[in-house]
Amino acid sequence: MIKVYVGGELGNFTFKEIKIVKKVVKQVKKTLKIKAYHEVNFMLVDLQTIHDYNLKYRKIDRPTDVISFAYIDGEKDRTLPKELGDILICIDKVKEQAAEYGHSELREFAFLTTHGMLHILGYDHQTPEEEKIMFDLQNQILDKLKITR
Repeated sequence: MIKVYVGGELGNFTFKEIKIVKKVVKQVKKTLKIKAYHEVNFMLVDLQTIHDYNLKYRKIDRPTDVISFAYIDGEKDRTLPKELGDILICIDKVKEQAAEYGHSELREFAFLTTHGMLHILGYDHQTPEEEKIMFDLQNQILDKLKITR
């Protein structure tokens, strides 16, 4: 089981967003065969807040769409800790990118939720090999949920 905590500087998530987060997390857990109990925090933030986090923690001076703070990064044996980490999703970027890519905000939100979850579980896309693995998993998870472009 993975317990999901939601909140944010823009106010609480709507029921629709909470439902999407829980569906995505459940499918990630099923796809990756995670059986143990874990916790993850989700927060909705605005452009300025995510820009500030991106600059402070990643030294990148611009807003981004999602930032994951994986507690596993500090684990030497890469065993999943009880608390997996924090995921910040920029709601302004959800809207902007949905329009830019020509799909729904629901799809973009689900994609960023999936992307953030995979990051806190240790997946990355720094090399072409890592990118293929992570992006294939993202597509598999969203396809299972029937959330397509």
